[in-house]
Amino acid sequence: MPIYEYRCPACDARFEELVRGPDAEVACPACGGVAVERLISTFAGVGGSKEPVASWSGGGRSHGCGPGCGHHHH
Repeated sequence: MPIYEYRCPACDARFEELVRGPDAEVACPACGGVAVERLISTFAGVGGSKEPVASWSGGGRSHGCGPGCGHHHH
């Protein structure tokens, strides 16, 4: 079952809901309104590191970033 993000136009609340299908009726948890809008969410990866992913290019460096990349290498 997917999790969708919604906005209630009546009270402007934003919330997420685990729904059984795209046509399931969803009520706003703040005001109880059922005329909610499903929003397009940005994809968020599950798990993994919060560090930027860099490709390995060798050359004695620990990361494959080029000069002036802006990453904080440790």
